[in-house]
Amino acid sequence: GLFEELRDGNLESIRAAAPKWIVTTSPHCFNAFRKEYGLEGVEVLHFTELLQRLLREERISPSSEVRARVVYHDPCFLGKQNGIFDPPREVIRAIPGVELLEFGRARETSLCGEGGGGRMWVEGAGQGPRNGELRVREAEALGAEVIATACPFCLMNLEDALKTTGLEGKLRVMDVAELLAEALKLEV
Repeated sequence: GLFEELRDGNLESIRAAAPKWIVTTSPHCFNAFRKEYGLEGVEVLHFTELLQRLLREERISPSSEVRARVVYHDPCFLGKQNGIFDPPREVIRAIPGVELLEFGRARETSLCGEGGGGRMWVEGAGQGPRNGELRVREAEALGAEVIATACPFCLMNLEDALKTTGLEGKLRVMDVAELLAEALKLEV
């Protein structure tokens, strides 16, 4: 099928480049490279794993305080599908001034952000609240100021949910890398 055709073309390019690593920003791509590509001799990392490694090796050191109560949303394809729960949290905890909160439904029981199943493209009128709306309300109830995630699809759905729930301006949704960039005083 189409996936196999695209994968084979990508594999040809990857083999020609002969990388040691492939670092993804998307848990969906991470999952595909790790489980569907059969890459031998290439380490596939999600960017939070790389950031965790750089922090542990003291190659980066966040020094600016980011005063915020942050709750982390586990993306399904990073957490449930691949068992990556701690690297994003370790990165967030390394940021001075951040108080890391946890959702009641976290890690293996995290609420899906609806990016992988295609529901993000479906209008939800008359179908009850979307998961993103439930999630931002949970964050508000926790007293969070920022919802951090490590998935571009979750990020987009959560940002949309802030608008539909009237919480825009009261909560922020940020990628883990954006939070770290603030602490490193990097422009994003």
